[in-house]
Amino acid sequence: MLETKLLATVAAVAHEGSFERAAQTLHITASAVSQRIRLLEERMGTVLIVRGQPCTATQAGARLCRHAGIVALLEADLRRDMPAPFQSHSPLGQASIRIAVNADSLSTWFIAAMTDFCRSGGPLIELSVDDQDQTSEWLKQGHVLAAVTSLAAPVQGCSSRKLGTLRYCATASPGFVRQWFPAGVTAEAIALAPSLVFDRNDRLQEHWVKRWLRRHIPLPAHRLPSTQAFVEASLAGIGWGMNPLQLVHEHLKSGRLVELVAARPLDVPLYWQVAKLALPELERLSQSVLRASRQALAR
Repeated sequence: MLETKLLATVAAVAHEGSFERAAQTLHITASAVSQRIRLLEERMGTVLIVRGQPCTATQAGARLCRHAGIVALLEADLRRDMPAPFQSHSPLGQASIRIAVNADSLSTWFIAAMTDFCRSGGPLIELSVDDQDQTSEWLKQGHVLAAVTSLAAPVQGCSSRKLGTLRYCATASPGFVRQWFPAGVTAEAIALAPSLVFDRNDRLQEHWVKRWLRRHIPLPAHRLPSTQAFVEASLAGIGWGMNPLQLVHEHLKSGRLVELVAARPLDVPLYWQVAKLALPELERLSQSVLRASRQALAR
């Protein structure tokens, strides 16, 4: 059986990114943190933490961190119902739920889900942001307990529920459209016009172009890893991009932004994948997410 304090230590180092900050969180010395990590690695027979700036968990370390999170949630649930047998402070610290979510969901509707969940207290929420096509990988690797993802098929050990669709529009400023698309959105024009992408995993612009022009066209692109910066860059005429309709509706209405091709949106289905664990707080979080998505996303 793994000691709780050892689990707490590897989780703290992975979360804080250094032995020194983990030591402060655990109220022990950095030397004690190092000794605990070394002891646990010897017992497990594998490296759990990659020493660096920052320190990161290996695949085995990530699994232990996930296990530590589950133990903390179980303990928090027991503590609420039977407080007497437990110490005032858990070695694992306050329970938290790690979730992977795409940036556009976070900027449009996911905060409403967090608000609903946090209204009753309970565990903290720790979000990791990635493209909706990549968030399922966080589940597969054991880094999170739940994810908003475009993957419908359940990840092993998880359930999958459809949330709805997030609608995107290919938008740009009127001046940008006049400059780069004087004869309309053609293959020749789109191959030259600067686009906006969130990061190297962002394929929304490519998907829209392929659907509209029936062919794959390499796109010149500015990388802007910020949903709000995407909108601002579109307004400023820096490039064209796929913006969530919820964020640009008023700009389209006022004429500050226009669609590259009228009434040609791109709908991205989103799913809530969550670990199949009998954890009341995890189910309560799922209900909050489903309620928020029903109000914000197209069915």
